[in-house]
Amino acid sequence: MDVRALIREEVLAQRAYPVETTPCRIKLDANENPLAIPPRLRERFAKLLASIDLNRYPEAGSVALASRFAAAFGVKADQVIIGNGSDELIQILCAALARPGAEVIIPVPTFAMYRISALNSGLRVAAVPLDKEFDLDLPALQEQLAAHPPALTFLAWPNNPTGNCFSRERIEAILKAASGIVVVDEAYFHFSGKTFLPEIDRYENLVILRTLSKVGLAAMRIGLLIGPPVLVHELHKVRLPYNLNALSQAAAGFYLDQEEAFLQQAAQIRGWRGELFSALAALPGIHPRPTDANFIFFSCDFDADRVYKHLMERGILIKNFNSLGTMRGYMRITVGTREENQEFLDALRDIIEK
Repeated sequence: MDVRALIREEVLAQRAYPVETTPCRIKLDANENPLAIPPRLRERFAKLLASIDLNRYPEAGSVALASRFAAAFGVKADQVIIGNGSDELIQILCAALARPGAEVIIPVPTFAMYRISALNSGLRVAAVPLDKEFDLDLPALQEQLAAHPPALTFLAWPNNPTGNCFSRERIEAILKAASGIVVVDEAYFHFSGKTFLPEIDRYENLVILRTLSKVGLAAMRIGLLIGPPVLVHELHKVRLPYNLNALSQAAAGFYLDQEEAFLQQAAQIRGWRGELFSALAALPGIHPRPTDANFIFFSCDFDADRVYKHLMERGILIKNFNSLGTMRGYMRITVGTREENQEFLDALRDIIEK
């Protein structure tokens, strides 16, 4: 029996989402918060998790949690749905909107899961390249919107891997022109400080994604979607009943209780980001791009594969995009602690001077 003959062509043609599994001393590839939960809160967090009855199902739909986040966002409870990371919410959106022949627009380069989830759901994907400044190519997007009105348009804000926030005016133009849902993914909101949340009731096709992964709870997989009540109501039909486990629900509540401590860490990381950016810009042949995220996208005048290889030999892992034609020569480094950033800079300086 040829099992592959049973699988859809769109799945067979894909590569699984690439995750580097090589152990490294300094891990600066996945856009995580380099800081653990503050020591003064660890014992409290551990006691909270230890109090959970693991023999019982979690609350279906995370109803209480959704209400708390809705209050924090200044929206109604029926506008929020909680997911197993924003990845699951992207998947739910694609599954709910995957009518025969439906299309998704994504600017490229961008977060890979938009394309993967869309194709896995049977949606067609229209990839529209960014302009030379890595901003949205508005005329090209408007042409695509008019020629093939999509069910979904995904806009990462800030964008991953480029780190920049697209022009707000261009996003608003897309919101006005699109007949389908426009998703503004604010995964890195804690580092950009920019949001479309005040516009959530102005545009009936606007959906906002948030996550707690980048701000310190990556292991718990907590994503949030804010959108029109009528859409959220339908998305609950696609969501698995117990999609967010009890430990993650407790962790999300803990975040809300202790949000100030997490925001202080984000502010510290923003400070380190500025230091790292300046140091990279001072290195000959290294060209960092402006960033609003907790990572820096940079090009180099050297063989990026060689740079990546020598960094790995020193136990330093960053993200290498050199194998992708549109990003040849580009790499991405997550902002680490000041000590991690300095060790990376010292290693990079040694490599490029050889």
